[in-house]
Amino acid sequence: MMMMSTSTGIMSLPFPAKIPLKPININPNLKTPNLNTNVIHLANTGQIHKAINLLTTHHHKLTTYSIVLKSCIRTRNFDLGKLLHNKLISSGLVFDDDVIMLNSLITLYSKSGDLVTAKCIFDSMGDRRDLVSWSAIISGFAQNGMGRESVCVFVDMIKFGEYPNQYCFSGVLRACCSPENVDFGLVVFGFVIKTGYFESDLCVGCALIDLFAKGLGDVKAARVVFDEMPERNAVTWTLMITRYAQMGYSGDAVQLFLDMVESGFVADRFTFSSVISGCAELGWLDVGKQLHSLVVKSGLSTDVCVGCSLLDMYAKSGGSLNDSRNIFNRMSEHNVMSWTAMITGYVLNGGFDREAIEMYSNMIESRVLPNEITFSSLLKACGNLADSKAGEQIYNNAVKLGFLSVNCVGNSLVSMYARSGQMEDARKAFEILFEKNLISYNILVDAYAKNLNSDEAFDIFNQIENSEMGVDAFTYASLLSGAASVGAVGKGEQIHARLLKSGFESNQFIRNALISMYSKCGNIVAAFQVFNDMEDRNIISWTSIITGFAKHGLAQRAQEMFKQMLLAGVKPNDVTYVAVLSACSHAGMIDEGWKHFHTMYKEHGINPKMEHYACMVDLLGRSGFLERAVQFIESMPFAADPLVWRTLLGACHVHGNTEIGKYAAGMILKQDPNDPAAHVLLSNLYASTSQWDHVTEIRKGMKERNVVKEVGCSWIETGNNVHKFYVGDTSHPQAREIYEELDQLAVKIKKLGYIPDTNFVLHNVVEEQKEQYLFQHSEKLAVAFGLISSAKPKPIRIFKNLRVCGDCHTTMKYVSLATGRDIVVRDSNRFHHFVNGLCSCNDYW
Repeated sequence: MMMMSTSTGIMSLPFPAKIPLKPININPNLKTPNLNTNVIHLANTGQIHKAINLLTTHHHKLTTYSIVLKSCIRTRNFDLGKLLHNKLISSGLVFDDDVIMLNSLITLYSKSGDLVTAKCIFDSMGDRRDLVSWSAIISGFAQNGMGRESVCVFVDMIKFGEYPNQYCFSGVLRACCSPENVDFGLVVFGFVIKTGYFESDLCVGCALIDLFAKGLGDVKAARVVFDEMPERNAVTWTLMITRYAQMGYSGDAVQLFLDMVESGFVADRFTFSSVISGCAELGWLDVGKQLHSLVVKSGLSTDVCVGCSLLDMYAKSGGSLNDSRNIFNRMSEHNVMSWTAMITGYVLNGGFDREAIEMYSNMIESRVLPNEITFSSLLKACGNLADSKAGEQIYNNAVKLGFLSVNCVGNSLVSMYARSGQMEDARKAFEILFEKNLISYNILVDAYAKNLNSDEAFDIFNQIENSEMGVDAFTYASLLSGAASVGAVGKGEQIHARLLKSGFESNQFIRNALISMYSKCGNIVAAFQVFNDMEDRNIISWTSIITGFAKHGLAQRAQEMFKQMLLAGVKPNDVTYVAVLSACSHAGMIDEGWKHFHTMYKEHGINPKMEHYACMVDLLGRSGFLERAVQFIESMPFAADPLVWRTLLGACHVHGNTEIGKYAAGMILKQDPNDPAAHVLLSNLYASTSQWDHVTEIRKGMKERNVVKEVGCSWIETGNNVHKFYVGDTSHPQAREIYEELDQLAVKIKKLGYIPDTNFVLHNVVEEQKEQYLFQHSEKLAVAFGLISSAKPKPIRIFKNLRVCGDCHTTMKYVSLATGRDIVVRDSNRFHHFVNGLCSCNDYW
């Protein structure tokens, strides 16, 4: 318990420096009673400065001081209240026996956070303390996070023979919401039931809801308390809704809100904020929009608290950024929360990272200081842009504002460097972290995994496992992500085995990561097995398996799973629809694709994003409807970004349409003159039609502008090691054996009917050289290595960072026929399963 002297008199308490007050004109002939009335009137109308100034010019009654002091407390003008206390002492009025005045002073100092002074006043009262005194100090300690002190005072109260009232019970119950006091809270709960205060007082009922929800983490018990309350008001409804939302029971929060409205209660800013936050967590955009309409009708559309919740909801639920911006612009004022919500919305919606950074500049110009969440979101934006220079500037600003030791900012810096591909800088940022926690280690594991360095990821994992921290579900998920990124199914299976021993295997988050890992590593059968064994599936589970089937060319299975998901009552999100539309695109299911595109909004309220439009362009382009694809792009409700135009350009390459291809490339380069993909795709398109002058011109321009294309590579996992190959690679220790195997394969497959397709050679050389170039492609080197380093019946799994060329695709079919080996190739678009001379894509990719 806080130790304080009980002998310290009120007269000797420390007081703040005087606040200068402007003099006001006083009628010298005004009588004291009228002066008292004047002071009281000024205090009651909020003119507290004038009231205190008037008090200092004439002799006044103690009751007048008491009324003005209560006005200071009511309006939270605590500094003025302390000044008034000082002037009261200077006035010579004796108030040591005035219990009402002393209780007000306890409340004043408690609410201002000065519990030392509040306790001194309380102790000095001795036997004059009444229930108001006890409840004021108990509540004061509780409100200031000093639960133990609050409990001790409550116990002293019982010892002194005082019988607690509803305010004492309410105060001590809130103090018992902390883990160390929750057991005592249950004792008080029993006391409350016996005394009957639960049935008669709403404040006590609310405190009990918090005891169970916050103290014990038992929201179901809290709901029982709520349901048993004989009377409820808007505050009790809002409290229960808020606790549901805060503890992850978003669906219950929304349902209780609907019950509240049905019961005739009017929601306030706090109710709306909580229930809208619940919609954000659930991704319920439709419900969120309905709540937005209610907010407007309730006259709360300009409220900052509600506005921030709406911004968060639209950002997390895939809503329109235009809606978010309109909400932001209509808000009566902008604080750090509203600016941060808008910045985070831009980052979460993807492709708007520059807008997020611009928003930050506007925030600084508006003289609003960012917080740690602002900086974390901005660093994520810089990571998405691979703009480490901008990230470093933002981080330096964070350090200047005192966020050097804040974990989430330091962790975001590590993640930013990793996303930019700068793993050395990421590791340095990790090493200088003020404090490393499990999140820090997990970020590093995830970073190494996603940068194709699974060995380092496993080393960090072992460090965590051997430390006191211990690994969590996210650590395992990061490792699985690392295995998936390099297609290392062997490592993925090892992690799965460790999961079975760790007890995390049944975790929904882990199960979803396993589905994704097996799918991305080419084992869709194992992925479906994990999905099938799940008892509790969420939207991520369904979307992961639908995406898996789509990527493996199993469009019908993807469609079936989507239908099953809807029958199971799971609402699709924007990512689900990307998977469904992608499945239609890879299978040429045009009618089915259009149907899904139109029902996105009509049936599920999902506004199509850039990714969905890109899928539709891909669907039309793959099918050869290039003119329709252009018309579709031009009819989009917003300007197409490079992703959409690149999709069209890729389709032009497949169908050899240089006219539309040139137009698409021009649209990309108009937005980003240094886009390497646009230059390379257009160059390849010209090369495939033997327009070598244009090829030379493009390559020359790239060199002059220092535009670097992504280097194609393929890799394969054998014996838990990943082997990487580039075009014409001779660096591998077994290079001689690999090329010998390729020579033998060439003879075998030519006998089976293989004819090299030299149209896929992008160099202007003689025909004989073209054939040599074809057999130096990285995926052919990888398959040759797979054949000499593994035996039947194990399938050969090859991964490539770019699209597999047509000749390599044909070669793989013949190799599978000649060797009797199953070959799985994952390129940048999809999986190809080659079995007995046939491919799962049916030559449509």
